[in-house]
Amino acid sequence: MIRPFGDSAVLVEVDTLADVLALHARLADTRPRGVVDLTPAARTVLVHVDPTVLPLIAARAWVAGADNGGHEPSSAAGEEAELPVVYDGVDLAETASLLGLTSDGLIERHLAARWTVAFTGFAPGFGYLVSDDWDLDVPRRATPRTRVPRGAVALAGRFTGAYPRETPGGWQLIGTTDAPLFDPDADRPVLLRPGTRVRFRRVPSARVPAAGRVAAVTGPACAAFTVTDPGALATIQDAGRPGRLADGIATSGAADRPAFAAANRLVGNAPGAAALEVTLGGFRASAARDLWIAVTGAWGPLRVAGRQVDPYRPVHWPAGAEFEMGPFRAGVRAVLAVRGGVAAPPVVGSAATDTLAGLGPLPLRAGDAMATAEDARHPVPAVDLWPWTPPADALVIPIAAGPRAGWFTPVARRALFETRWVVGARADRVGIRLEGPPLERESDAAGRELASEGMLPGAVQVPPDGRPVVLGPDGPVTGGYPVIGVVTSAGRAALAQARPGSHLLFRSASPRM
Repeated sequence: MIRPFGDSAVLVEVDTLADVLALHARLADTRPRGVVDLTPAARTVLVHVDPTVLPLIAARAWVAGADNGGHEPSSAAGEEAELPVVYDGVDLAETASLLGLTSDGLIERHLAARWTVAFTGFAPGFGYLVSDDWDLDVPRRATPRTRVPRGAVALAGRFTGAYPRETPGGWQLIGTTDAPLFDPDADRPVLLRPGTRVRFRRVPSARVPAAGRVAAVTGPACAAFTVTDPGALATIQDAGRPGRLADGIATSGAADRPAFAAANRLVGNAPGAAALEVTLGGFRASAARDLWIAVTGAWGPLRVAGRQVDPYRPVHWPAGAEFEMGPFRAGVRAVLAVRGGVAAPPVVGSAATDTLAGLGPLPLRAGDAMATAEDARHPVPAVDLWPWTPPADALVIPIAAGPRAGWFTPVARRALFETRWVVGARADRVGIRLEGPPLERESDAAGRELASEGMLPGAVQVPPDGRPVVLGPDGPVTGGYPVIGVVTSAGRAALAQARPGSHLLFRSASPRM
């Protein structure tokens, strides 16, 4: 079954994990131009397209042909990987006892099984492995750990997997591997991709190297400006990492894409040049040489050398002068573009900071010396001013059909559009929690578990408490809460400026809603 997923994707639902792997391989083999991502999950494949290149109606026709078995997959899923494992997990004995096995018996079963990566998610490089040889159903921990160490090999349900980095987690830990599960600097950053066949090999010991983060700091000698106060949060952002969802890597990038594009154009940068994304204002920096800058997005007082300057226009920032953004009076995120682009080492093809996955440069700190990339420049637009208005505090957000709207009662679907939702305190680049009446499920969906499905920024998930959460650019790539609708690209730009306490109304952008 092909279900709608907003205005740029469809969700293809099949019966089994084996069907997912076969369908994903067929789609990958016949992938036309305009397909951005193919994201397999437990029972679905999410097909994300650029509708300006591949219209959704054409994408649905292509998917339908592949779903009907119109093409036999090649051996693209024939990659193999061997993971050395030390079976030293803190939960090994307890998990074996729960399953009626000895520790050695559980280890032997784990080693003997022939595993396949069904899908990825949770963190970049985290693969959900399944096996026809594995019939054990392992209960998750009643209380998840706040810290699972990097390299931990674990079991949950009928899956096994290994943690590429330190994260919280509720799986049962049975061992440790030093395999390079995720290396952002490698040509192929993810070891375990969907379809990869995996065997575990027992070893006496393993040393898991410490993971590092990229700093966005340069030496003072080549600095263009130095941050004296980053405010609440300042990160480097660019166009993000599209096309990596199947590897568990979120798109990330600038939250307000129109503001990002406008800022770069105003200073003559290429469209995807890296810029700073400043949250809530309070940012200050000192120029080491003459610079041209532009600020777009959120609105607040801007000063260069104490003199008020305007947003949405090129501004000269002379050497030795301080640039200051006061607290924002409207909106949440401003884009600060510098002519030449901000220099930062790319991680998986992008300089964007992913706040959930920990990818990309660290958030900026006082004392950070920033260089410009000196990328190819374009002429500054001839117009002196760019049409703009401060972000509104009450937002109207267009939303298109989601794949699981049928899980909710007609009353709940009407309430989605009739409620004046309030942006909760939990609002960041990962997602925005909305406050309002709970959206109730149909009786046959109440209490049901949804197998993990692919997600995109703008997906409106509804947890069991019934209060919607809208995923942001750093949101998870898979999730287990039903998606009632998907915010359009224009709506996501508006949501990027929604601050806690803001009011919003959803407006239907789909005849299916």
